[in-house]
Amino acid sequence: MIFNSFQFLWLFPLIFIVYWGADGLSSSSGKGKRIAQYVLLAISYALYAQWNLPYTLILFGITLCTYSFALLIERNKAYGRKKYIIWIGAILTILPLVVFKYYNFITQAGASALAWIGIDRPAPGLNWVVPLGLSFYSFQALGYLWDVYYRKYKAEHNFPDYMLFVAFFPQILCGPISKAEELLPQIKREARFDYARGVAGLRYLLWGMFLKVVLADRLGIYVDTVYSDPLHYSGSSNILASIFYSFQIYGDFAGYSFIALGVAKLLGYDIIKNFNRPYFATSVSQFWKRWNISLTRWLTTYIYIPQGGSRKGTLRTYWNILLTFFVSGIWHGANWTFLFWGLIHGMAQCVEKFLGINKPVGKRWLIPPRILMTFFIVNVAWVFFRLPSIEDGFAVIRHFFTFGKPYLDMLSISHSVFALCVVIVVDFLFEYRNSAIHSFLGRHNAIRWAAYLFLTLSIALFGVLDSGQFIYVSF
Repeated sequence: MIFNSFQFLWLFPLIFIVYWGADGLSSSSGKGKRIAQYVLLAISYALYAQWNLPYTLILFGITLCTYSFALLIERNKAYGRKKYIIWIGAILTILPLVVFKYYNFITQAGASALAWIGIDRPAPGLNWVVPLGLSFYSFQALGYLWDVYYRKYKAEHNFPDYMLFVAFFPQILCGPISKAEELLPQIKREARFDYARGVAGLRYLLWGMFLKVVLADRLGIYVDTVYSDPLHYSGSSNILASIFYSFQIYGDFAGYSFIALGVAKLLGYDIIKNFNRPYFATSVSQFWKRWNISLTRWLTTYIYIPQGGSRKGTLRTYWNILLTFFVSGIWHGANWTFLFWGLIHGMAQCVEKFLGINKPVGKRWLIPPRILMTFFIVNVAWVFFRLPSIEDGFAVIRHFFTFGKPYLDMLSISHSVFALCVVIVVDFLFEYRNSAIHSFLGRHNAIRWAAYLFLTLSIALFGVLDSGQFIYVSF
């Protein structure tokens, strides 16, 4: 189910009624939360199967694999045996990800390496669609398995509960990646509809929808036009497209995350807030504490820290940072551009650490230039992320410095600038006046409802309501 579709507008209210109706039936029958939990599990699998029924077997297989291996780890006390179990379980968990997402990339890279030494052997390719959400739910299940291994969380013995943990429909396609200690206790507890949580959920849903259909999809019209043939357009058009893309991918991914957060709250669940105004970061290091927070946490917990983190000297720290962002790059996609994008972010953080500018800014006057410098680095990296090859990325950056008549789609630009201004103003107010804004809105119902009406009308008048898929679904 695509959140920005008309199907969502009629189907989610029905899911809401059925789920809370089942919860009420559970309470009246004295069976706790079992009926509602089974209903939510069935809904999650049905929505996933709606896209591709056979691929639900992959979802189920990864769920069964990590569930079973976690129990084996719990039952085996010998360290050596547990080590073999965790590695076999981890390999089996990521095997579908490697096969579906990286097989063609690996075989093509191998064929290119052989061709470089004079052996011409074409790479056999596989033509299949990557299962939706595979990167997200694989990492969530793998994180649970490692948590059991490190004794951070006890192995789950209730299989339906664990199935719902992996397949929970608001977050399965684009995250956030939840930890077992956050989501599984909520699945087990007996929930009741909470009005305050429901209101907060509707707010997140409204703001996420604005970010997606008004900001991201409006910016995408200009970005897709220019990046379809970037060298055909002027340097200024390419610069504008690169800036627009930075905000497009923010609006798209953060929009999904906020909608997922809102939907989860309306169903009585709290999941991690995945974005925290990332373009107000004063360093690339801080950017990654604000952007895709759940992935950053996963990489830090299961890649950076196990490799030694910052505990084994300066050079090892730099290596660990680069390794972590190598994994981040390859996680995003099977292309050299994603690896290069990850390398840019890793190198930037190593330089910041070397210069000592990875920490919060002490002097207030340094904040604006540091924000602009961070945005510049992130924006350049997004150019490589967006384009099909590293060579294309360098060609576009060189093209920034050429002159020519700019491409001006005034309708698209005006709507995009309107949405961009709204987002920047809102993010700025909550970044620097958080408590005052909450206090002000809490006292003035008219202002709050005017803001809700403004966002709703903006979605209706300026939103691109074409059910366009979210960018990160392809990752």
